[in-house]
Amino acid sequence: MNNLLSIIQNKKAISWVLGFQIFRLVLLPFMGLMPQDAYYYLYGQNLSLSYFDHPGMIGYILRIFSEIFGQSIFVVKFADFIITSLTIVSFYKLASYFLSKEKAQRAFVLLVSTIFVSILSFNSTPDVPLLLFWTLSLICLYKAIFEDKKWFWIFGGIAMGLAFNSKYTALVLQLGLIAFLIFSNKYRKLLISPWLWLCLILSVAVTFPVWYWNYQNEFASFAFQGGERTSSITEFKFSSKYFFGAIGHQLFLLLPVLFLVFITFTYKYIKRALLKFKIPQAKTLFLLAFFIPTFVGFFLLTPIYWVKLNWMMPSYITGIILAGMFISKKLLNTQIIISIVFHILVGLQVLFYLVPIKSDDTWVGWKELAEKTKELQIQYPNTFVFSDDNYKTSACLNFFMDDKVYAQNIVGKPALHFDYLGDDLSVLNSKSAIFIDSDKRFKNDAKKGNHPEILNNYFDQITELKPIIIELNNKEVRKFWVYYCTNYQFKK
Repeated sequence: MNNLLSIIQNKKAISWVLGFQIFRLVLLPFMGLMPQDAYYYLYGQNLSLSYFDHPGMIGYILRIFSEIFGQSIFVVKFADFIITSLTIVSFYKLASYFLSKEKAQRAFVLLVSTIFVSILSFNSTPDVPLLLFWTLSLICLYKAIFEDKKWFWIFGGIAMGLAFNSKYTALVLQLGLIAFLIFSNKYRKLLISPWLWLCLILSVAVTFPVWYWNYQNEFASFAFQGGERTSSITEFKFSSKYFFGAIGHQLFLLLPVLFLVFITFTYKYIKRALLKFKIPQAKTLFLLAFFIPTFVGFFLLTPIYWVKLNWMMPSYITGIILAGMFISKKLLNTQIIISIVFHILVGLQVLFYLVPIKSDDTWVGWKELAEKTKELQIQYPNTFVFSDDNYKTSACLNFFMDDKVYAQNIVGKPALHFDYLGDDLSVLNSKSAIFIDSDKRFKNDAKKGNHPEILNNYFDQITELKPIIIELNNKEVRKFWVYYCTNYQFKK
C-alpha cells in the first residue's frame, strides 16, 4: 500500500511538472521577439571572449542553437526553454540530496509553478545559463563535501567558473562556499584542504576569458557593473518605492505562497542565529549559505537602491529546497491554483495582447517595425538606420534586417556593447540616416512636432516623417517617431 501511494504521488508530481512545461512549450511559437532576445543574439553573432555589460554565455548558447536550427524567434526561445528545462532536472537531483522523496517532489512542483521559471523559459537573459551552472555547482559541491568525492571539487570549480562566465553575481558561489565552511563545525577543516583551494583556483581559471577581455578594454565591463551602482548605493537615499517595488516583483516571480514561506523560514533561521546563537545542522547550513547572501543581501538594499527583479533568482534554487522542508500539501495546492491562474493570464496576454504594455520591453511590433523601416529605406535610398534607447530598438531591427542598424553611438553617446562591435562610424560620413524613436506612452498617431536637439550636432537637416504605427488585431498598439537626417558628420 505504501509503495502504491508513493507511485501515485510520484506520478502526480511528474504530471504537474510536465503540465507546466508543456504549457510553456506550446506557448513558445506565439511569443514575439523581446529586446533582450535580440541583444544577446547580437552577442552570439559577434563572438568575443566577453562583452561590455555581461559575460557571453547566453550569447554563445544562442549562437550554437542558431547554427544548428537556423535563425528564428522560435529557435531563440527554444534555446531558453531547453537550458531552463535542464536547470529544472538538475534542481530535482539537488533537492533529492536534502529532502525525502515526497518533500523533494513538493519542491520540484514548487519550482516549476513559479513565474520566474516561465520568464527564464521565454526570455533570453544571462540568468538562463547562470541558474543552470549555479545548480550544477551546488550538486558538485555537495558531492565533494558531504560524500567526500574528491573529483567533484574539480567539477565544482569548473561549474562555478562557467556560472561566472554567465553573470557576475555567480561570485556569490565562492563566497557562499567559504561562509558555509567557516560556520560549519564539522566541515571547517576543509578550509585547509588542497582540494578546496584547487576548486577555487580552477573556478577563477575558467573565468580567464572574461578577465582578459576586461584587461584588453580597460576593465570597462567591471567598471560599468560596479562603479555606477556602488555610487548610487553610497548616496543612501531612502525610497519606499524601491522597497515595495522589490516586494511586488518577488510576489510576482515566486507567487504569494512561496514568497511568504521564504520570509517565514528566513526570519526563523536569522532569529535563531542572532538570539539563540544556534547554527543549523550542516546540510541546512549549506542551503542557507547560498540563499541568505543573495536573497537577504539584495533585500537589505531595496530601501536605498532599485534592485532588479532577476537579481535574487539564484537564491531561489536552495530557497525552494528549504521551502520544501516546511510547506504543507494544502499550501502547495494553493500555490498550484494561483500559478495556474497566473499562467492562464500570461497565455491570454501572449495570444491576444489584452493589456497594452507602455514600454519597449515587449514582444509586440518589432518585426513589423523592421518591415516598415525597410520600406522607408526604399523611399530614402542610401540611408543607414539608427536609434537611441540603449539597445532595444537597434538590437531588434538588427535581428530582422539585413543591413546593419546602429545605436546611440552615432550621436556620441555610450552604447553598451554596440561600442565594441568594431564599427568604423567614419565610413558613414556624408550619408543620410533614418532615426527611429519609440513613443513608449503612445496616445495618438500624430507627429511629435520636434526632434532631439542632439541630432543637430551631427546632421545638416532633420525632417520628421509620418510616424510608424504598429497594429495588432486591428488595434493600434505601438508607435515610433521617424526622422530623415541628412549629411551625417562623424565626430570622435
